[in-house]
Amino acid sequence: MNENIIARAADILSKKRNNGGYCTLAQIDADGYPTAATISVSGVEGIKRITFCTGIESNWAKRAEQCNRAGVCFNSDSPLYNITLVGTLEVLTDLTAKREMWYEGMGYYFSGPEDPGFCVLRFTTLRYSLMLSEQEGTVRGII
Repeated sequence: MNENIIARAADILSKKRNNGGYCTLAQIDADGYPTAATISVSGVEGIKRITFCTGIESNWAKRAEQCNRAGVCFNSDSPLYNITLVGTLEVLTDLTAKREMWYEGMGYYFSGPEDPGFCVLRFTTLRYSLMLSEQEGTVRGII
């Protein structure tokens, strides 16, 4: 059953990338307080990795450099699912990662993947809590 729920959660997340899919990214700020904000999803690897595109000077990138602990939450408007992931966040500035994650919408903010102000945030899941409709159930675990 757990494998089915994990596979279903991965399927839900795969539909979130580059098409207006959003989630909440929670981090620790410079004063040690939690902060959460909505961010669009750039890439998904099951429930194991989620990537986001942002600016190197953004609060998200600055917070990740100071403290790499983070949480990500995806939820539906109705009680169909709540996918909460806890893990680490790293800032990627290498051109390969930037080219791989670049999508058209980023052109509003950056000149292209080569733009030095553009970066990728890569979230790696360490543990999860997945609630998928009452019929499918809830599962918690460690990756």
